[in-house]
Amino acid sequence: MVDRAVAVSAWESLFRAQVAIMRSLAEDFPSREISMNEYDVMFNLSRQPNRSIRLRDLNKHVLLTQPSVSRLVDRLTSRGYLHKHPDPDDGRGAIVELTDSGYALFRRVAVDHMVSITDRVGDSLSTDELEQLTALCDRLRLGETTK
Repeated sequence: MVDRAVAVSAWESLFRAQVAIMRSLAEDFPSREISMNEYDVMFNLSRQPNRSIRLRDLNKHVLLTQPSVSRLVDRLTSRGYLHKHPDPDDGRGAIVELTDSGYALFRRVAVDHMVSITDRVGDSLSTDELEQLTALCDRLRLGETTK
């Protein structure tokens, strides 16, 4: 059985590292055209087949509340970066799609953002440590246990 104090200490360390890194990346965010939250939505859409996803499923991938995601999607849609249309399988839902101009903007910002990420994270850990960190974070995210 895992020691509770060790588990809580690990959680706190992970949480504080994430906050510090996100603050640093926000300060260095390389775009005035889109915010970091808008970038996150575009990033998640860029990873989907056809760069589209149901709005309710997009909500599962971002760290924003559902109303905040809806407003953000509406803003990006009004600027031509996203296209939003009714879900043909469920008229109550919506499909959100990254437009070609939105994808082009995302790609331009992503190149510079990756430099910031590499500087902040890659300079602190070795390649082996980064691979271990990725595996550990994936296990935590997926809820895998050691039992």
